[in-house]
Amino acid sequence: MPDNTEEPPVCHSREGGKGSQTRSIACGGPNPENQQPDADANQRRCDVAETDLDQMTAPLQDDQVSPDATPLTQGERDIDQVIGMLLGENQESAQELEEPTEEEEAAIPVQEAPAEAPAPEAPPQPELVPTVESVLEAILFATDEPLPDSKLAGIVETTAKQVRESIESLNTKYAAENHAFRIEQIAGGYQMLTLNTYNPWLKKMLRARSDNKLSPAAMETLAIIAYKQPVIRADIEAIRGVAVGEVIRSLMYKGLVKIVGRAEILGRPMLYGTTKKFLEIFGLNSLKDLPKAEELKNPDGG
Repeated sequence: MPDNTEEPPVCHSREGGKGSQTRSIACGGPNPENQQPDADANQRRCDVAETDLDQMTAPLQDDQVSPDATPLTQGERDIDQVIGMLLGENQESAQELEEPTEEEEAAIPVQEAPAEAPAPEAPPQPELVPTVESVLEAILFATDEPLPDSKLAGIVETTAKQVRESIESLNTKYAAENHAFRIEQIAGGYQMLTLNTYNPWLKKMLRARSDNKLSPAAMETLAIIAYKQPVIRADIEAIRGVAVGEVIRSLMYKGLVKIVGRAEILGRPMLYGTTKKFLEIFGLNSLKDLPKAEELKNPDGG
């Protein structure tokens, strides 16, 4: 005998969210009176069931938290905050944690740069105390002629024996320190002389001195050129009264005179002037430092 009992209608509901599944929910039951089911009623029951299901599966909002929920401890809140920072969900809170407030910045002590240590002062030079040896050394260094021990003793105010002993001590010191000179006894006296080992270099120096040594004629010609420059040879000869061609060539060879140009006259003769070496030898800064004519006439100023 066939069973006329109808199966209750099934409403299919799909839960929202990722990986959702379809669930079947019975909407209504068997019709006890074996009557045709009311379609509108069944539909209403399915709508109510789906609404209840959505409310059950919907996540709780922040303002819908149950008042009976246990409040989080400070440690749990810190953990949640750290997790949020790691997930990038609460970057503003992370910046607030990292950046100190104005009060915290004000409380941080400012480290001052260490003051520079004062430069160490140079140790004071010891005061020079003259001795018999140092006085004899100064005298023999300055003299250009031999001095006998008696004269040296009178200057230093000591005995001749003490002078001889001091000179012997100085020579021992010079040899130990490899100096180029000794105090030698010559022509009945003592004089400071260089050793023969250094003669080649001393000869070069003496040769240079002889090259710079000027004769009276050369000095006169050089003085005329220095004061009258630029000047032609005819003017120099007119002042001196003699030919000066050879003297001018000698001065040019020594580097004291040079050609500075040509005169704008008939024949365009050469003009002569002094060189920088002239200033160096005579200790002048410029030609303006040459003595004035009045000073040459009365050098003593009297």
